Amino acid sequence: MALIKFNNRLPWLNSELSDFFDTDDFFKDAFWTKAMIEQPALNIKESEESFELEMAAPGLSKDDFNISIDDGYLNISAEKKETKEEEEANYTRKEFNYNSFKRSLLLPDSILEDDVDATYNEGLLRIKLNKKEDAKKHTSKTINVK
Repeated sequence: MALIKFNNRLPWLNSELSDFFDTDDFFKDAFWTKAMIEQPALNIKESEESFELEMAAPGLSKDDFNISIDDGYLNISAEKKETKEEEEANYTRKEFNYNSFKRSLLLPDSILEDDVDATYNEGLLRIKLNKKEDAKKHTSKTINVK
């Protein structure tokens, strides 16, 4: 009997599948939620006066967004539904398009929840979260080592 050497033609596939199925999180809902939902990129800048969030969300309008603060969380969601229908002499084509995302961020205690501004321009959502006065007066203290 002759032995034939195994030729693995797709070696990258074995490692990908192994990584995918060997994880302990595979059967948990959080694994699939994170893996299946795309969220827009988010930048957060902190200044002495406020936090500024920038979210890349092209192709939407300001009416597509729903922004709220509830129980210390900033909730940002957007939903866009679109239907296109074209009819010509020999064909009919209908296309449905649905895009949505939802993102929640835990806010620090230093935020004024009643003083939040949001603007959307050229595909960029900007949210400004102003800080409380006592948070603005933060001073650093030097500690001497004995």
